[in-house]
Amino acid sequence: MSAFSDPFKEARSEFGVMQCPFHGENITMILRHEDVRKAAKDWQTFSSDAPFRVPIPSEEDVRSMRQLPIETNPPEHTDYRAIAEPFFQRAKEPEMMAKVEALLTGMITQALGREIIEIVNEFALPVQSRALTYLLNTNEAEADTWIGWGIHVFKVTGGEFKKGTVLEDYLHRNFDEAEANPGADFFSALVKAEYRGRKLTREECMGFANLAFAGGRDTIIHTISCALGYLAEHPEALEFLRADPKRITLASEEFFRVFMPLTHIGRVCPADTDVNGVTVKAGERISLAWASANFDETAFPQPDEVRLDRKPNPHLSFGFGTHLCLGAPHARLILRTLLKLCCDRVKRITIIKAEERVEHEAKFDRTLGYDLLVVKIEAL
Repeated sequence: MSAFSDPFKEARSEFGVMQCPFHGENITMILRHEDVRKAAKDWQTFSSDAPFRVPIPSEEDVRSMRQLPIETNPPEHTDYRAIAEPFFQRAKEPEMMAKVEALLTGMITQALGREIIEIVNEFALPVQSRALTYLLNTNEAEADTWIGWGIHVFKVTGGEFKKGTVLEDYLHRNFDEAEANPGADFFSALVKAEYRGRKLTREECMGFANLAFAGGRDTIIHTISCALGYLAEHPEALEFLRADPKRITLASEEFFRVFMPLTHIGRVCPADTDVNGVTVKAGERISLAWASANFDETAFPQPDEVRLDRKPNPHLSFGFGTHLCLGAPHARLILRTLLKLCCDRVKRITIIKAEERVEHEAKFDRTLGYDLLVVKIEAL
C-alpha cells in the first residue's frame, strides 16, 4: 500500500509552503515540521477563533455550531478544554484499559473464527464505536447507532458531505435526556458543567459533543486498518514486535506518524501575514500540514521508511501546542492493545482484497489508507 507516500516532498524542500485551492478558496499550506510546530503555538498570528473554518474543507453546510474547544483561542480554549479533559483522560484508567482489552480480545476471536473479514467496516468501525461508549460512559448499545452512521459522521465513505442533521438530532435527544435524568455519562457531565461561573448553553454542549463524535473516527478507524494492512504486507514486522513486546509503544507511534488520516487543519490570519514569502491576507486561511510535517527529512531520518523502533519520533499526528488532541490517550490505548493482542494470538494476516482511499486535490493526491480491506487472519 502507498499510504506512506509523500506528495509534499518537493514543495516542502524547495519552498516550505504550497498554495492549493480547496473548494474555491486558495489556502497556503505550511509544510515543514518546525514551521508547523511554530505556527501551531502562535495562536495570535494563526487563529483558531474561526467557527466552521478550522476543518478543511469548511463545514458550514454540515453543522450549525462551533466545535469546542478546537475552534477557540486561549484563554477561552483553556477554560473550555478543562471541562472535557477529565472524560478523555479516562483512557489512562485501569478499568478503561481492561474494557478495551476485552473488546479487542472478543473482536480478534471473532475474526479468527471467520474465513475472511473486512477490516474497515466490520472490525475497525465497531472497535472505535464501542470503545467510544466506554470513554463517554454511555450504554454500549449506543454503538450500534454510531456504527450505522458509517466511517464518516459528515461524509459517506469516499463521497460527498452528508446532508441533513442526523448527528445533531441524535445529540439533541441525548442532551434532552441528560437534562431530564442526569447520570454519569458525557452528556450529563456537559449539562451539569459550568464555564466561567455559568452553565454551558445548549449550543456549547453541542459543540463539545459534535467534536467528540467527529474528531476521533478517522484517526482510530484508519490507523487500525492501516496497521493491520501493514502487518499483512510485512509479516516480518509482526515477528519483530513479537520478539520484544516493549517495541509496541514505539511501533504504535510510528503507525500514527505514517498513517495520518488528517492531511491538515486550518487557521485564520487576523492580519496580513508573510508565510515563507507568501502574503496571506487578513481573514484568509493557512493550513498546518501535519501529513507533510510527519515526513520532513530534517525531523525524521529516512521518513519514507516505516521504522517500528523509531526513536525519537516527534510526529504531529495529534497536533501540537495548545490544541494537542484530547483523544490521543484513547487512540494510543486502542492501537497498543491491538498490537499486543496480535503478537499474542495472530500468526499471519493475508490480504484478500484491498481498495485504497485517496484524497484528490488540485495540487496533490494523497493515499489515506483503505476504503476496503478484506483479510484472512490465522491463529498463532
